[in-house]
Amino acid sequence: MVQGKRKSGASPTRAKARSKGRSKDRTPRTWKQRLKRYTIWGLIACVVMALLGAAGFFVAYRSIDIPDPNADFLTETTQVYYSDGKSQLGQFAVQKRDSIDYDEMPQTVKDAVVAAENQTFWTDNGLDPKGILRAAFSNAQGNATQGASTITQQYVKILYLTQERTWKRKLKEAILSLKVKNQLSKQDVLEGYLNTIYFGRGAYGIQAAAQAYFAKDAAQLNLKQSAALAAILNNPNGLDPADGEDVAQRLLGRYQYVLDSMAKMGTAPAGEVSQAREALPKFPQIKQSEQYGGQRGHVLSMVHKELTRLGFSEQEINGGGLQVTTTFTKKAMAAAAEGVAEQRPEGFGPKQLHVAVASVQPGTGAVRGFYGGQDYLESQINWAVSGGQAGSTFKPFALAAGIESGFELKDTFDGNSPYELEGGGEIENQGDHSYGRVNLIKATEDSINTAFIDMTLAMPDGPQQIITTANAMGIPPAEAATPAYGIPTSSPGLQPNTGVSLGSQTVSPINMANGYATIANRGVAADAYIIEKVVDRDGVVRFDHKVATHDAVPEGIADDVGYALQQVVKSGSGTAALGLHRPAGGKTGTATNGNGDVSSAWFVGYTPQLATAVMYVRGKGNEQLKDWLPSYFGGAYPAKTWTAVMLRALDGEEVEDLPGAAYVKGEAPTEGHEYVPPPPPPPKKSKKPKEKKTTEQAPPPVTPPPTAPPTFVPPPTPTPTQPTQPTQPTFPTGPTIGNPGNGNNPRVRP
Repeated sequence: MVQGKRKSGASPTRAKARSKGRSKDRTPRTWKQRLKRYTIWGLIACVVMALLGAAGFFVAYRSIDIPDPNADFLTETTQVYYSDGKSQLGQFAVQKRDSIDYDEMPQTVKDAVVAAENQTFWTDNGLDPKGILRAAFSNAQGNATQGASTITQQYVKILYLTQERTWKRKLKEAILSLKVKNQLSKQDVLEGYLNTIYFGRGAYGIQAAAQAYFAKDAAQLNLKQSAALAAILNNPNGLDPADGEDVAQRLLGRYQYVLDSMAKMGTAPAGEVSQAREALPKFPQIKQSEQYGGQRGHVLSMVHKELTRLGFSEQEINGGGLQVTTTFTKKAMAAAAEGVAEQRPEGFGPKQLHVAVASVQPGTGAVRGFYGGQDYLESQINWAVSGGQAGSTFKPFALAAGIESGFELKDTFDGNSPYELEGGGEIENQGDHSYGRVNLIKATEDSINTAFIDMTLAMPDGPQQIITTANAMGIPPAEAATPAYGIPTSSPGLQPNTGVSLGSQTVSPINMANGYATIANRGVAADAYIIEKVVDRDGVVRFDHKVATHDAVPEGIADDVGYALQQVVKSGSGTAALGLHRPAGGKTGTATNGNGDVSSAWFVGYTPQLATAVMYVRGKGNEQLKDWLPSYFGGAYPAKTWTAVMLRALDGEEVEDLPGAAYVKGEAPTEGHEYVPPPPPPPKKSKKPKEKKTTEQAPPPVTPPPTAPPTFVPPPTPTPTQPTQPTQPTFPTGPTIGNPGNGNNPRVRP
């Protein structure tokens, strides 16, 4: 026997025979027998799983304690930093919270909140099983996450759980809700809820909310005020009446729903409800915290709105201990504020004259600096976001669209004023000045309205093509796109009308600067943004911006538009920008409102490193500047402000050149605009010396002199020279771009 191997007790042949014999004796099971067997084992498995589940639930129930909300409800302040991630720009308010007893809360508040949030609160068991299952299935399928429903569940979520919306949290919420139901009375739950729920404006609980919105204690709230606060609970960030008329209208609808629900439940008299629902209560002016003073309040407001858009909850933003790194730099923010202060005309304060500035980095879309106007504590309107009528600063987008359609820089258009439109109406140039036939460089350089109208009408579907090009270059549409882009995400009034290139639409300085940044970046666009990174209190990166670019217009077209804008600075309406002492392109602009008043004045320009927009508006944003400001032209105060801002923002930066014109060749969509060199002037004929006319008459007697006079020899007659022929502009041949009609339009916005 070989060492290490065991001797077999039976031969393979005998084993096989035994196996064969057994298989002959066994009777195969029927399908009923198999079903019965599987059923028994299934029932056993279910019982085991049920016992394990019950044991797990029992352990979880026993291990979770209900904490003291006053001791355990804590928040951490969210910090906002400059782009370096270290220098603090601001912070969101530490929670304002002052707990009061149930008996101190007015009955109207309790009834209004129950009517708004959980009408079966007094009779239900605190759980919404359907909601839990719905959330579990929805989240498991990767759909939009579901939130809490009953007041008990909301209270549990606020006190003991993270803000994540997952099925695991829902299950834990159910266990806690059941324990709260079993150990706390309904009054205890409602008291805790009303002392901890977030109402917006940094206010946690009804007492802080009463102070934040009405400057009074909760005990003094009346029916209308109680219903308004209960309505705001539905969306604290989106229903703050201080955010404008549109928000107030949305709040009114929710407010009326709350009152109607109270009447239906019998917790408010129908007569009082009928009278109260006609209008919202008056909201007094509430002094903001000093930490929002100056431009800091505008920054924090922008950051807050963007965090909400990115999916962060109010509780996370105001008390989740987030670390938010923005795109803003100290240098660019200071440059904007100091440039405005330096150039603001004397005697025109920020309450009436609103100056807005925005600076965007070409190639990334990062907003590096802005100036929103008045101190945030005085006015919460951020003019760098609200914007105004764009005026002629919109013409570069029309120029890009015109070249894309097949026109060339050398093509000529009607520059005479007025330009009569088919169907009535006319367009005038500034001062009603006529220029004759002008090429597109001259039209841009001197901002000739009639030439741009002539070009628009010569393009196939010109107005819409101009809007499409502007959208691709970074200007949002009239209504937010999907996905949305821009700050803000819409440009009200951007409609395909004949005069779209003249800029009656409202555009924000941030979006306008980003549109010009596309030109600076030679046709490659990036969406504007203000948040680089968000890290939560556990060190987990919750958001990290990735720059995504797209080809808005071909490089040659962007260079041709840029060349025309360089002429605006060199010898056109924007020569004030020469004070930057760097290669720059830019465009002036003024706009008129429906009454014919000059409503805005702009200068938007760029270097390779930075694009900046400056806007001047008055009062509500559309009031008369003419005969009010010493000068209302974009080439005056706006261009000087732009220069002052850019000098500071680019201090120490390398001087970089801008590309020249590409002179893109194209197939013009319509005839009659070709460049025709003027004929040379005819040569002037040489002048012959005039001959003296003599009259025949008897010569007078001559007395010979004592000596003969010297002989006079006249100088030779000079040969006349040809006058120099005026130098004509030359237009080198560049790349060819087809018009959209032949399917060769390379612009794409994904």
